[in-house]
Amino acid sequence: MTSWRPPASQARRDELAVGYARDGYALLEAVYDAAAPAWLRELPAIDVLRRVLLQNYTRAITGGKGGGQAAGEGTGRRRSPAEVMPGSPPRMTPMPGAAPSGSSTGWAASCISPRPAMMPRPAAAARQPRAAPRRGCAHLVFPNLITGVATTDATVTDNQMTAVIHDGLAAKNLAPGRHYTDSGYLSAALVVSELARPGIVLTGPLLAGTSAQARAGHGYARAGFAIDYDTRTATCPQGKTAATWTPCTQRGQATIVATFAASDCGPCPARALCTKSRRRQISLLPRALAEAQAAACAAEKATPYQAGYARRAGVEGAMH
Repeated sequence: MTSWRPPASQARRDELAVGYARDGYALLEAVYDAAAPAWLRELPAIDVLRRVLLQNYTRAITGGKGGGQAAGEGTGRRRSPAEVMPGSPPRMTPMPGAAPSGSSTGWAASCISPRPAMMPRPAAAARQPRAAPRRGCAHLVFPNLITGVATTDATVTDNQMTAVIHDGLAAKNLAPGRHYTDSGYLSAALVVSELARPGIVLTGPLLAGTSAQARAGHGYARAGFAIDYDTRTATCPQGKTAATWTPCTQRGQATIVATFAASDCGPCPARALCTKSRRRQISLLPRALAEAQAAACAAEKATPYQAGYARRAGVEGAMH
């Protein structure tokens, strides 16, 4: 039984646990029946199931044909930790081949091979009643597996780890074709570099503008300026053209700074909407990055993008 979303009440959890054990014993009885193929009893998963049931449950068989009960019936309960015999083998996980820990009171520690963060629901499972799925996830099952962890200094930003994550996945031949991330792991530069380097399409909402005007949602934000990379000019909403166009590096990133003349900004009737300084400066991405950013922002409004990004629903809950 999953420990991620168990029933709310302890009584219901115990009821389910006993129900699952009853099903497990029914399966074992069928496998060990004289009429069953012998090779079934050699399956590692069957051996693990048998040990899990023996170590975690007591079972009482009463009545029924020949003094026993029909397969899958009977009374039983889960063993308490105190009932595990001293010196007995440690409790096993339900993972075939998982390495048991030295503890006899909890789930065994094991290494789980990385697997997809989401997978198609089998047709049979799709017919089973279930709780309403999260938005956009009616056709998906999320197994709640965290397949990698990296610990860094607090000063390391998320987007500094994006390429590191991709390198680790690629080293295990598990690099995805498309990687759905939150805004922290994205930038226009990463969208371009990761597509060119390991061939991964980064998908997610790019960070919004960080200027005071963009944060306030009022005034002349960067998006309100017309940029012409061919003529190397930037034009403000009032029709004035920047006096200088200066390529430089800011925080390790190639940038273009367009600066408007104080003689234009000083007497401008809309100056309060634009800047509190004597003149306005805007920082621009290089052309290739700016075009990639514009394309990504435009795609965010499209239905296919929203349907695809909905696959990430549940990720934050799994980490929580």
